[in-house]
Amino acid sequence: MARFLKEGITEEVSASNDAKVRGIVEGILGDIQQRGDSAVRELSEKFDNWSPAQFRLSEEQIQACIDSLDDATRHDIEFAQEQVRNFAQIQRDSMKDVEVETLPGVVLGHKNVPVNSVGCYIPGGKYPLVASAHMSVLTAKVAGVKRVIACAPPFNGEPNPAIVAAMAMAGADEIYCFGGVQAVGAMALGTESILPVDMIVGPGNAFVAEAKRQLFGRVGIDLFAGPTETLVIADEQGCDPELAAADLLGQAEHGYNSPAVLLTNSEQFALETIKEVERQLTILPTAEVAGKAWDDYGQVIVCDSYEEMVEVADDIASEHVQVMTRDPQYFLENMTNYGALFLGRETNVSYGDKCIGTNHTLPTKKAARYTGGLWVGKFIKTCTYQRVTAEASLKVGEYCSRLCALEGFAGHKEQADIRVRRYKKLDEEGALS
Repeated sequence: MARFLKEGITEEVSASNDAKVRGIVEGILGDIQQRGDSAVRELSEKFDNWSPAQFRLSEEQIQACIDSLDDATRHDIEFAQEQVRNFAQIQRDSMKDVEVETLPGVVLGHKNVPVNSVGCYIPGGKYPLVASAHMSVLTAKVAGVKRVIACAPPFNGEPNPAIVAAMAMAGADEIYCFGGVQAVGAMALGTESILPVDMIVGPGNAFVAEAKRQLFGRVGIDLFAGPTETLVIADEQGCDPELAAADLLGQAEHGYNSPAVLLTNSEQFALETIKEVERQLTILPTAEVAGKAWDDYGQVIVCDSYEEMVEVADDIASEHVQVMTRDPQYFLENMTNYGALFLGRETNVSYGDKCIGTNHTLPTKKAARYTGGLWVGKFIKTCTYQRVTAEASLKVGEYCSRLCALEGFAGHKEQADIRVRRYKKLDEEGALS
Protein backbone atom coordinates (compact mmCIF):
# COMPACT_ATOMS: atom_id res chain seq x y z
CA MET A 1 0.00 0.00 0.00
CA ALA A 2 1.30 3.46 -0.93
CA ARG A 3 2.68 5.48 2.01
CA PHE A 4 3.15 9.26 2.06
CA LEU A 5 6.38 10.35 3.72
CA LYS A 6 5.61 13.96 2.75
CA GLU A 7 2.33 15.57 1.70
CA GLY A 8 1.47 18.95 0.14
CA ILE A 9 -1.37 21.38 0.86
CA THR A 10 -4.93 20.14 0.92
CA GLU A 11 -7.28 20.26 -2.06
CA GLU A 12 -9.53 22.62 -0.06
CA VAL A 13 -6.79 25.24 0.24
CA SER A 14 -5.96 24.90 -3.44
CA ALA A 15 -9.64 25.33 -4.41
CA SER A 16 -9.89 28.48 -2.29
CA ASN A 17 -6.91 30.00 -4.08
CA ASP A 18 -8.47 29.16 -7.45
CA ALA A 19 -11.71 30.92 -6.52
CA LYS A 20 -9.90 34.18 -5.76
CA VAL A 21 -8.16 34.10 -9.14
CA ARG A 22 -11.45 33.37 -10.91
CA GLY A 23 -13.12 36.55 -9.70
CA ILE A 24 -10.20 38.81 -10.61
CA VAL A 25 -9.93 37.40 -14.12
CA GLU A 26 -13.66 37.68 -14.78
CA GLY A 27 -13.53 41.38 -13.98
CA ILE A 28 -10.51 42.02 -16.22
CA LEU A 29 -12.01 40.22 -19.22
CA GLY A 30 -15.26 42.10 -18.82
CA ASP A 31 -13.37 45.40 -18.82
CA ILE A 32 -11.48 44.46 -22.01
CA GLN A 33 -14.73 43.41 -23.66
CA GLN A 34 -16.29 46.81 -22.91
CA ARG A 35 -13.38 49.23 -23.37
CA GLY A 36 -10.90 47.48 -25.65
CA ASP A 37 -7.56 49.22 -26.10
CA SER A 38 -8.16 51.68 -23.25
CA ALA A 39 -8.64 48.85 -20.77
CA VAL A 40 -5.59 46.98 -22.10
CA ARG A 41 -3.41 50.07 -21.69
CA GLU A 42 -4.60 50.75 -18.15
CA LEU A 43 -4.02 47.14 -17.16
CA SER A 44 -0.56 47.14 -18.72
CA GLU A 45 0.34 50.30 -16.81
CA LYS A 46 -1.03 48.83 -13.58
CA PHE A 47 0.56 45.39 -13.71
CA ASP A 48 3.70 45.91 -15.82
CA ASN A 49 4.31 49.66 -15.60
CA TRP A 50 4.35 49.51 -19.40
CA SER A 51 2.58 51.93 -21.76
CA PRO A 52 4.42 52.31 -25.09
CA ALA A 53 3.06 54.30 -28.03
CA GLN A 54 2.13 50.99 -29.70
CA PHE A 55 2.02 47.52 -28.18
CA ARG A 56 2.64 45.96 -31.58
CA LEU A 57 6.34 45.92 -32.43
CA SER A 58 7.46 47.36 -35.76
CA GLU A 59 9.69 45.50 -38.18
CA GLU A 60 12.53 47.80 -37.13
CA GLN A 61 12.02 46.99 -33.45
CA ILE A 62 11.91 43.27 -34.18
CA GLN A 63 15.07 43.39 -36.27
CA ALA A 64 16.83 45.38 -33.56
CA CYS A 65 16.02 42.61 -31.07
CA ILE A 66 17.41 39.98 -33.42
CA ASP A 67 20.55 42.03 -34.11
CA SER A 68 21.15 42.55 -30.40
CA LEU A 69 21.72 38.83 -29.79
CA ASP A 70 25.21 37.44 -29.95
CA ASP A 71 25.98 34.73 -32.48
CA ALA A 72 26.03 31.96 -29.86
CA THR A 73 22.55 32.85 -28.55
CA ARG A 74 21.13 33.05 -32.07
CA HIS A 75 22.66 29.68 -32.89
CA ASP A 76 21.17 28.12 -29.74
CA ILE A 77 17.70 29.40 -30.66
CA GLU A 78 18.14 28.11 -34.20
CA PHE A 79 19.17 24.69 -32.87
CA ALA A 80 16.13 24.44 -30.59
CA GLN A 81 13.76 25.58 -33.34
CA GLU A 82 15.22 23.08 -35.79
CA GLN A 83 14.49 20.23 -33.36
CA VAL A 84 10.95 21.42 -32.62
CA ARG A 85 10.20 22.05 -36.30
CA ASN A 86 11.53 18.65 -37.34
CA PHE A 87 9.45 16.68 -34.84
CA ALA A 88 6.36 18.82 -35.50
CA GLN A 89 6.70 18.18 -39.23
CA ILE A 90 7.00 14.43 -38.61
CA GLN A 91 3.80 14.62 -36.56
CA ARG A 92 2.06 16.68 -39.27
CA ASP A 93 3.06 14.16 -41.93
CA SER A 94 1.43 11.41 -39.87
CA MET A 95 -1.97 13.09 -40.27
CA LYS A 96 -3.49 11.94 -43.53
CA ASP A 97 -6.55 13.09 -45.43
CA VAL A 98 -8.75 10.12 -46.30
CA GLU A 99 -11.41 9.38 -48.91
CA VAL A 100 -13.01 5.97 -49.30
CA GLU A 101 -16.04 4.37 -50.92
CA THR A 102 -17.72 2.70 -47.95
CA LEU A 103 -20.72 1.39 -49.94
CA PRO A 104 -21.27 1.38 -53.70
CA GLY A 105 -21.80 5.04 -54.54
CA VAL A 106 -21.09 6.35 -51.01
CA VAL A 107 -17.83 8.28 -50.70
CA LEU A 108 -16.79 9.47 -47.25
CA GLY A 109 -13.69 11.40 -46.34
CA HIS A 110 -12.01 13.82 -44.03
CA LYS A 111 -9.66 16.73 -44.55
CA ASN A 112 -7.20 18.06 -42.00
CA VAL A 113 -7.79 21.81 -42.08
CA PRO A 114 -5.64 24.26 -40.06
CA VAL A 115 -7.42 26.91 -38.01
CA ASN A 116 -7.13 30.36 -39.60
CA SER A 117 -5.66 32.38 -36.73
CA VAL A 118 -3.90 31.68 -33.46
CA GLY A 119 -2.70 33.84 -30.59
CA CYS A 120 0.38 32.58 -28.76
CA TYR A 121 1.16 33.72 -25.22
CA ILE A 122 4.81 33.57 -24.19
CA PRO A 123 5.42 34.11 -20.46
CA GLY A 124 8.21 36.54 -19.67
CA GLY A 125 7.68 38.13 -16.29
CA LYS A 126 9.68 36.17 -13.71
CA TYR A 127 11.50 34.05 -16.30
CA PRO A 128 11.69 34.98 -20.00
CA LEU A 129 10.48 31.68 -21.49
CA VAL A 130 12.13 31.86 -24.91
CA ALA A 131 11.32 28.20 -25.54
CA SER A 132 7.58 28.87 -25.44
CA ALA A 133 7.91 30.79 -28.70
CA HIS A 134 9.22 27.69 -30.45
CA MET A 135 6.58 25.46 -28.93
CA SER A 136 3.60 27.62 -29.90
CA VAL A 137 4.42 29.90 -32.84
CA LEU A 138 6.56 27.44 -34.75
CA THR A 139 4.24 24.49 -34.18
CA ALA A 140 1.27 26.53 -35.41
CA LYS A 141 3.17 27.49 -38.54
CA VAL A 142 4.13 23.88 -39.26
CA ALA A 143 0.43 23.02 -38.91
CA GLY A 144 -0.34 25.58 -41.63
CA VAL A 145 -2.00 28.37 -39.61
CA LYS A 146 -2.18 31.49 -41.82
CA ARG A 147 -2.12 34.18 -39.11
CA VAL A 148 -0.11 33.62 -35.96
CA ILE A 149 0.21 36.49 -33.50
CA ALA A 150 2.38 36.35 -30.41
CA CYS A 151 2.76 38.41 -27.28
CA ALA A 152 4.97 38.47 -24.21
CA PRO A 153 5.20 40.92 -21.33
CA PRO A 154 8.07 43.41 -21.02
CA PHE A 155 11.14 42.22 -19.15
CA ASN A 156 13.06 44.78 -17.12
CA GLY A 157 11.06 47.56 -18.73
CA GLU A 158 11.41 46.65 -22.41
CA PRO A 159 10.63 43.88 -24.91
CA ASN A 160 12.83 40.89 -24.17
CA PRO A 161 15.19 40.65 -27.18
CA ALA A 162 15.57 36.87 -27.05
CA ILE A 163 11.81 36.24 -26.84
CA VAL A 164 11.09 38.69 -29.66
CA ALA A 165 13.82 37.17 -31.81
CA ALA A 166 12.49 33.65 -31.16
CA MET A 167 8.95 34.73 -32.06
CA ALA A 168 10.16 36.27 -35.31
CA MET A 169 12.44 33.36 -36.18
CA ALA A 170 9.54 30.97 -35.54
CA GLY A 171 7.39 32.83 -38.08
CA ALA A 172 5.04 35.08 -36.06
CA ASP A 173 3.02 37.41 -38.30
CA GLU A 174 2.39 40.00 -35.57
CA ILE A 175 4.37 40.53 -32.37
CA TYR A 176 3.09 42.45 -29.35
CA CYS A 177 4.74 43.41 -26.09
CA PHE A 178 2.23 43.13 -23.27
CA GLY A 179 1.37 40.37 -20.88
CA GLY A 180 -1.00 38.78 -18.44
CA VAL A 181 -4.76 38.51 -18.68
CA GLN A 182 -4.86 41.71 -20.74
CA ALA A 183 -2.80 40.07 -23.49
CA VAL A 184 -4.86 36.89 -23.58
CA GLY A 185 -8.08 38.88 -23.47
CA ALA A 186 -7.03 41.25 -26.23
CA MET A 187 -6.04 38.41 -28.56
CA ALA A 188 -9.19 36.42 -27.91
CA LEU A 189 -11.78 39.22 -27.76
CA GLY A 190 -10.13 41.69 -30.11
CA THR A 191 -9.78 45.45 -29.62
CA GLU A 192 -9.80 48.48 -31.89
CA SER A 193 -6.20 47.72 -32.88
CA ILE A 194 -6.05 43.91 -32.67
CA LEU A 195 -8.16 41.54 -34.73
CA PRO A 196 -9.37 38.61 -32.61
CA VAL A 197 -8.01 35.12 -33.19
CA ASP A 198 -9.73 31.74 -33.34
CA MET A 199 -7.51 30.01 -30.80
CA ILE A 200 -5.26 30.88 -27.83
CA VAL A 201 -2.28 28.74 -26.83
CA GLY A 202 0.68 28.89 -24.51
CA PRO A 203 1.50 28.53 -20.81
CA GLY A 204 1.26 31.22 -18.15
CA ASN A 205 0.62 31.92 -14.50
CA ALA A 206 -2.61 31.12 -12.66
CA PHE A 207 -4.30 34.26 -14.00
CA VAL A 208 -3.41 33.52 -17.63
CA ALA A 209 -4.58 29.92 -17.21
CA GLU A 210 -7.88 31.09 -15.73
CA ALA A 211 -8.35 33.61 -18.55
CA LYS A 212 -8.01 30.82 -21.09
CA ARG A 213 -10.49 28.72 -19.14
CA GLN A 214 -13.07 31.50 -19.10
CA LEU A 215 -12.56 32.28 -22.80
CA PHE A 216 -12.83 28.65 -23.92
CA GLY A 217 -15.80 28.27 -26.20
CA ARG A 218 -15.54 31.80 -27.52
CA VAL A 219 -12.14 30.73 -28.81
CA GLY A 220 -10.35 27.41 -28.82
CA ILE A 221 -7.48 26.76 -26.44
CA ASP A 222 -4.67 24.26 -26.39
CA LEU A 223 -5.52 22.89 -22.93
CA PHE A 224 -6.34 23.90 -19.38
CA ALA A 225 -2.95 24.65 -17.87
CA GLY A 226 -2.08 25.08 -14.22
CA PRO A 227 1.24 25.33 -12.40
CA THR A 228 4.08 23.16 -13.69
CA GLU A 229 4.03 19.63 -12.27
CA THR A 230 6.73 17.00 -12.15
CA LEU A 231 6.68 13.39 -11.01
CA VAL A 232 9.96 11.57 -10.54
CA ILE A 233 9.57 7.79 -10.54
CA ALA A 234 12.81 6.30 -9.29
CA ASP A 235 14.42 3.31 -7.65
CA GLU A 236 17.91 2.54 -6.36
CA GLN A 237 18.86 0.62 -9.51
CA GLY A 238 18.03 3.46 -11.93
CA CYS A 239 18.75 6.60 -9.96
CA ASP A 240 20.50 8.16 -6.98
CA PRO A 241 19.26 10.75 -4.47
CA GLU A 242 21.37 13.58 -5.88
CA LEU A 243 19.92 13.12 -9.37
CA ALA A 244 16.36 12.74 -8.07
CA ALA A 245 16.64 15.87 -5.95
CA ALA A 246 18.02 17.93 -8.83
CA ASP A 247 15.18 16.84 -11.09
CA LEU A 248 12.54 17.61 -8.46
CA LEU A 249 13.88 21.09 -7.76
CA GLY A 250 14.53 21.80 -11.42
CA GLN A 251 10.77 21.95 -11.97
CA ALA A 252 9.79 23.27 -8.53
CA GLU A 253 11.59 26.51 -9.38
CA HIS A 254 8.85 27.33 -11.92
CA GLY A 255 6.67 28.77 -9.17
CA TYR A 256 5.72 28.68 -5.51
CA ASN A 257 2.78 26.36 -6.28
CA SER A 258 4.52 23.90 -8.62
CA PRO A 259 4.04 20.33 -7.35
CA ALA A 260 7.12 18.09 -7.35
CA VAL A 261 6.50 14.46 -6.40
CA LEU A 262 8.86 11.58 -5.79
CA LEU A 263 7.43 8.08 -6.29
CA THR A 264 9.67 5.18 -5.31
CA ASN A 265 9.63 1.61 -4.01
CA SER A 266 12.39 2.23 -1.45
CA GLU A 267 11.80 4.09 1.81
CA GLN A 268 15.56 4.42 2.31
CA PHE A 269 15.92 6.03 -1.12
CA ALA A 270 13.01 8.35 -0.33
CA LEU A 271 14.51 9.52 2.97
CA GLU A 272 17.93 10.10 1.40
CA THR A 273 16.34 12.10 -1.42
CA ILE A 274 14.49 14.31 1.08
CA LYS A 275 17.81 15.07 2.78
CA GLU A 276 19.43 15.77 -0.58
CA VAL A 277 16.64 18.16 -1.55
CA GLU A 278 17.28 20.15 1.64
CA ARG A 279 21.02 20.22 0.91
CA GLN A 280 20.57 21.42 -2.66
CA LEU A 281 18.19 24.14 -1.50
CA THR A 282 21.10 25.70 0.41
CA ILE A 283 23.01 26.28 -2.84
CA LEU A 284 20.33 26.61 -5.55
CA PRO A 285 20.05 30.25 -6.75
CA THR A 286 16.27 29.85 -7.16
CA ALA A 287 15.85 28.21 -3.76
CA GLU A 288 13.42 30.85 -2.51
CA VAL A 289 10.83 29.79 -5.09
CA ALA A 290 11.75 26.11 -5.34
CA GLY A 291 11.89 25.72 -1.56
CA LYS A 292 8.45 27.25 -1.10
CA ALA A 293 7.03 24.93 -3.76
CA TRP A 294 8.70 21.91 -2.17
CA ASP A 295 7.51 22.81 1.34
CA ASP A 296 3.88 23.43 0.34
CA TYR A 297 3.36 21.16 -2.68
CA GLY A 298 6.12 18.56 -2.62
CA GLN A 299 5.21 14.93 -1.98
CA VAL A 300 7.15 11.74 -1.36
CA ILE A 301 5.31 8.45 -1.89
CA VAL A 302 6.63 4.93 -1.26
CA CYS A 303 5.03 1.94 -2.99
CA ASP A 304 5.56 -1.79 -2.69
CA SER A 305 5.87 -2.66 -6.37
CA TYR A 306 6.11 -1.37 -9.93
CA GLU A 307 2.46 -2.25 -10.42
CA GLU A 308 1.45 -0.05 -7.50
CA MET A 309 3.75 2.73 -8.72
CA VAL A 310 1.95 2.72 -12.08
CA GLU A 311 -1.43 2.82 -10.33
CA VAL A 312 -0.40 5.81 -8.19
CA ALA A 313 1.27 7.57 -11.12
CA ASP A 314 -1.84 7.22 -13.28
CA ASP A 315 -3.94 8.64 -10.46
CA ILE A 316 -1.60 11.65 -10.15
CA ALA A 317 -1.68 12.12 -13.97
CA SER A 318 1.30 14.46 -13.84
CA GLU A 319 2.34 16.90 -16.55
CA HIS A 320 5.95 15.66 -16.59
CA VAL A 321 6.92 12.13 -15.57
CA GLN A 322 10.59 11.32 -15.30
CA VAL A 323 11.27 7.59 -15.01
CA MET A 324 14.65 6.56 -13.59
CA THR A 325 14.20 2.93 -12.64
CA ARG A 326 15.79 -0.40 -13.42
CA ASP A 327 13.20 -0.88 -16.17
CA PRO A 328 11.86 2.43 -17.57
CA GLN A 329 10.24 0.57 -20.47
CA TYR A 330 7.77 -1.00 -18.04
CA PHE A 331 6.28 2.40 -17.30
CA LEU A 332 6.09 3.36 -20.99
CA GLU A 333 4.18 0.16 -21.69
CA ASN A 334 1.84 0.38 -18.70
CA MET A 335 1.19 4.01 -17.79
CA THR A 336 -1.78 5.76 -19.42
CA ASN A 337 -2.08 9.18 -17.74
CA TYR A 338 0.79 11.61 -18.30
CA GLY A 339 1.69 14.69 -20.29
CA ALA A 340 5.15 13.53 -21.35
CA LEU A 341 7.47 10.72 -20.29
CA PHE A 342 11.23 11.10 -19.89
CA LEU A 343 12.71 7.63 -19.83
CA GLY A 344 16.01 6.88 -18.12
CA ARG A 345 18.52 8.90 -16.17
CA GLU A 346 20.17 10.14 -19.38
CA THR A 347 17.28 12.49 -20.20
CA ASN A 348 15.27 14.93 -18.11
CA VAL A 349 12.36 17.37 -18.22
CA SER A 350 14.62 20.32 -18.94
CA TYR A 351 15.56 18.79 -22.32
CA GLY A 352 11.88 18.69 -23.25
CA ASP A 353 11.29 22.17 -21.88
CA LYS A 354 14.01 23.80 -23.95
CA CYS A 355 15.32 22.09 -27.02
CA ILE A 356 15.01 18.37 -27.70
CA GLY A 357 11.98 18.65 -29.98
CA THR A 358 8.92 17.43 -28.08
CA ASN A 359 6.48 20.16 -27.07
CA HIS A 360 6.63 21.55 -23.55
CA THR A 361 3.03 22.81 -23.33
CA LEU A 362 1.44 19.89 -21.50
CA PRO A 363 -1.69 19.03 -19.48
CA THR A 364 -1.78 19.76 -15.75
CA LYS A 365 -4.27 19.30 -12.91
CA LYS A 366 -5.07 15.73 -13.97
CA ALA A 367 -6.05 16.79 -17.51
CA ALA A 368 -3.64 14.09 -18.74
CA ARG A 369 -6.51 11.68 -18.06
CA TYR A 370 -8.21 12.93 -21.25
CA THR A 371 -5.75 14.93 -23.36
CA GLY A 372 -2.18 15.06 -24.48
CA GLY A 373 -0.11 18.21 -24.87
CA LEU A 374 0.21 20.84 -27.56
CA TRP A 375 1.19 19.52 -31.00
CA VAL A 376 0.41 20.29 -34.63
CA GLY A 377 -2.83 18.33 -34.33
CA LYS A 378 -4.19 20.87 -31.83
CA PHE A 379 -4.14 23.50 -34.59
CA ILE A 380 -5.95 21.28 -37.09
CA LYS A 381 -9.64 20.54 -37.51
CA THR A 382 -10.38 17.11 -38.94
CA CYS A 383 -13.48 17.86 -41.02
CA THR A 384 -15.58 15.17 -42.70
CA TYR A 385 -17.43 15.26 -46.03
CA GLN A 386 -19.54 12.93 -48.14
CA ARG A 387 -20.62 12.43 -51.74
CA VAL A 388 -23.42 10.05 -52.74
CA THR A 389 -24.71 8.84 -56.08
CA ALA A 390 -28.45 8.78 -56.82
CA GLU A 391 -28.50 4.97 -56.60
CA ALA A 392 -26.78 5.06 -53.21
CA SER A 393 -29.07 7.84 -51.99
CA LEU A 394 -32.07 5.63 -52.75
CA LYS A 395 -30.66 2.79 -50.68
CA VAL A 396 -29.35 4.86 -47.75
CA GLY A 397 -32.46 7.05 -47.76
CA GLU A 398 -34.75 4.11 -47.01
CA TYR A 399 -32.68 3.21 -43.94
CA CYS A 400 -32.50 6.85 -42.87
CA SER A 401 -36.27 7.33 -43.23
CA ARG A 402 -37.03 4.43 -40.90
CA LEU A 403 -34.44 5.54 -38.35
CA CYS A 404 -35.81 9.11 -38.33
CA ALA A 405 -39.30 7.73 -37.75
CA LEU A 406 -37.94 5.69 -34.86
CA GLU A 407 -36.75 8.92 -33.21
CA GLY A 408 -39.82 10.98 -34.11
CA PHE A 409 -37.98 13.44 -36.36
CA ALA A 410 -40.52 14.18 -39.10
CA GLY A 411 -38.46 16.86 -40.81
CA HIS A 412 -35.38 14.66 -40.88
CA LYS A 413 -37.51 11.84 -42.29
CA GLU A 414 -38.78 14.05 -45.12
CA GLN A 415 -35.21 14.98 -46.06
CA ALA A 416 -34.67 11.29 -46.74
CA ASP A 417 -38.13 10.58 -48.19
CA ILE A 418 -38.02 13.33 -50.81
CA ARG A 419 -34.88 11.82 -52.25
CA VAL A 420 -36.21 8.28 -52.07
CA ARG A 421 -39.32 9.32 -53.99
CA ARG A 422 -37.39 11.15 -56.68
CA TYR A 423 -34.71 8.55 -57.22
CA LYS A 424 -37.15 5.64 -57.05
CA LYS A 425 -39.16 7.28 -59.85
CA LEU A 426 -36.00 7.78 -61.91
CA ASP A 427 -35.02 4.19 -61.24
CA GLU A 428 -38.42 2.96 -62.39
CA GLU A 429 -38.02 5.04 -65.54
CA GLY A 430 -34.59 3.58 -66.10
CA ALA A 431 -32.97 7.03 -65.79
CA LEU A 432 -30.56 6.09 -63.01
CA SER A 433 -28.57 3.57 -64.99
